[in-house]
Amino acid sequence: MTNKLVHPPATPCVYVVDDDDGVRESLRWLLDSVGHPVKVFRNAREFLDGYDPEQPGCLLLDIRMPLMGGFELQERLRAENLPLPILFLTGHGTIPMSVRAMRAGAFDFIEKPFSDQALLERVQEAVNHAAELYRQQRHLQYFNQHLSKLSPREHEVLDLMMEGMSSRQIGEELGISKKTVEVHRCHIREKLGIDSIAELVRMVLKNNGMQG
Repeated sequence: MTNKLVHPPATPCVYVVDDDDGVRESLRWLLDSVGHPVKVFRNAREFLDGYDPEQPGCLLLDIRMPLMGGFELQERLRAENLPLPILFLTGHGTIPMSVRAMRAGAFDFIEKPFSDQALLERVQEAVNHAAELYRQQRHLQYFNQHLSKLSPREHEVLDLMMEGMSSRQIGEELGISKKTVEVHRCHIREKLGIDSIAELVRMVLKNNGMQG
């Protein structure tokens, strides 16, 4: 992959949403003690008002809260296509609740009381996952921005490439020479910052999947 697609790493934040003042502050202290940037919120609505989608991170989320419960917030984030790894923390967990959380895409479901070390390990894994999601999202945004810079003919060539056609077949389909097709293919790779056709195909398929 070309360096054009490398973006400066953003430090993920750990968001804590819990209506218990003591729990919020103890989690803030614990996470801060190992160097994680932390933001705490008393309820889900406060979190939604203060959450910046441009800031990668993971979410430590209580289930039972006034105004909006943890599951409702999870559904809200899914509906808005915000890929925020969620670790549910609850003192009233049941198997059906954990199944519901995990099926809806939760990163983990942790029952109180929990081991500080075990929690920190899972948070680190969630933070790593959040950083990778952020990298992929920025990569795709870059790709989409440059996809719009292709000429109409280059779009035609790209579409036929995605159908698996060779340069000779594309040339026959468009009524141009194989050499001209090769020039277009080279320009497409340069404009999109892609080194190989395999990488190009992966990005187009990922882009189409996100749009679908």
